[in-house]
Amino acid sequence: MTGEAQFSPELSAIQDRISGSSFYTAMRLMPKAERAAMFAIYAFCRLVDDIADDATRPRSDRAKELARWRADIAALYAGKSAGQAAFLGAAVRDFNLQQADFLAVIDGMDMDVAADIRAPDLKTLDLFCDRVASAVGRLSTRVFGMDDKPGLELAYQLGRALQLTNILRDLDEDAEIGRLYLPRDFLVQAGIQTTDPLEAIGDPRVDTVCRQLAARAQDHFVAAEHVLRARPRGRLLAPRLMAAVYQAMLRDMLAEGWAPPRRRMRIGKLRLLGLVARCCVFG
Repeated sequence: MTGEAQFSPELSAIQDRISGSSFYTAMRLMPKAERAAMFAIYAFCRLVDDIADDATRPRSDRAKELARWRADIAALYAGKSAGQAAFLGAAVRDFNLQQADFLAVIDGMDMDVAADIRAPDLKTLDLFCDRVASAVGRLSTRVFGMDDKPGLELAYQLGRALQLTNILRDLDEDAEIGRLYLPRDFLVQAGIQTTDPLEAIGDPRVDTVCRQLAARAQDHFVAAEHVLRARPRGRLLAPRLMAAVYQAMLRDMLAEGWAPPRRRMRIGKLRLLGLVARCCVFG
């Protein structure tokens, strides 16, 4: 994306952070206008996520920062000075992005700020996934040029599939900052009563819990694939690639399991290029 736009130092730092990632690769496959819009959406998500994750600051301060984002998003849609949200203006205008979806993402971050999420019930976990992932999908499918019905369905299914895979990949990193996104229902079924993150993921029975959650992720991947195979209108190479990368990651985790000690799964550059080629050739 170098040379396409002049970003603030903060946005440029985000661009540097994602360079080489599967998301960055997916963006590079898009036309210029769509690519710029997707970067703007991603940058917004990254900025509010960084607020939620900054445990060095009091929760009250982080809540105020998220409230300021809400105010700036509201100002953007009201045609007023949008402050830190101004960089979203072109994407909102060009792709009719919905204010409710940006606010849903902020609501998801607020769930982490209000209190560290620890062993939520399945309903709460699904709400969290909708806010931090499927809402992003709803923004993205507008950029992809999809019609509403297939776009909303793809956002629902693929957003949840990607977020559940992230949760399974990031068990240790999340536990280190006091979070445990594995559902309480599954933990109790496996005989794990604690909601202490490090204690829960240190229990060998956590593998059973993770496999149950992985099965849910796989079901969402299958449903997303059903949408994509129907060949709806839109530029769909990017979501196909994201689905392929995360499905490959989930298969790797299923093969290795989640019993401690674990290693964080990654898709290497050569394998990523192979998935890109496969998506380009076979769609």
